[in-house]
Amino acid sequence: MPLSNIANLFGRSPIKPIKEHMAKAHEASADLVPFFDALMKGDLGTAEEVQKRISASENKADDIKRDLRLHLPDSLFMPVSRTDLLELLHAQDEVANTAQDIAGLATGRKMQIPAPLQVQMKTFVDSAVATSAQALRAINELDELLESGFAGREVDITRRMTEELDDLERKSDKLEVEIRAALFDIEKDLPPVDVIFLYRVIEWIGDLADRAHSVGNRLQLLLAR
Repeated sequence: MPLSNIANLFGRSPIKPIKEHMAKAHEASADLVPFFDALMKGDLGTAEEVQKRISASENKADDIKRDLRLHLPDSLFMPVSRTDLLELLHAQDEVANTAQDIAGLATGRKMQIPAPLQVQMKTFVDSAVATSAQALRAINELDELLESGFAGREVDITRRMTEELDDLERKSDKLEVEIRAALFDIEKDLPPVDVIFLYRVIEWIGDLADRAHSVGNRLQLLLAR
């Protein structure tokens, strides 16, 4: 009998809500693309609508997290520990939280992205969101990993996915350095308070990629054990 079926005999498998949680976390991060598109067009109304969607996705992720924590048994009839799953859940939660923080700060500040930075900002946001998408693809392999007992071809597939996640996170780091340098070149022409918050948003977009990368790291630890 497959391990996932054995797990279901003794209680609800946590794998489905783990995947649903990561899907909502990525949904929040993916909406940063239209959010920044609206900001760069000066369309604050649309940006605020997208920010509400991001917040709703984060809230739904919180609901899934809370329900899973309440119903996750102390002992799991699976080749993963309760602690490992909770740490994976926390890493995923940070993706949703960071996306919400970015959109909340930019909306609250009625932030404008300076024209000289807009192309780089779009590339940077796209890169961070791509990292989140890759983390979701890796998490979606959990069912197959469980069926295989964390062995064989599925492990190789997941390892390749997490290696690609490493590459995406490094790309995001490079883009962050470049956009910070570009902002430094023009900051004297901008209001100082705006500059401070632009640097903060840039930092948090970089953090989003880091959080998504952490999801891959937690998954790699599951494979290693």
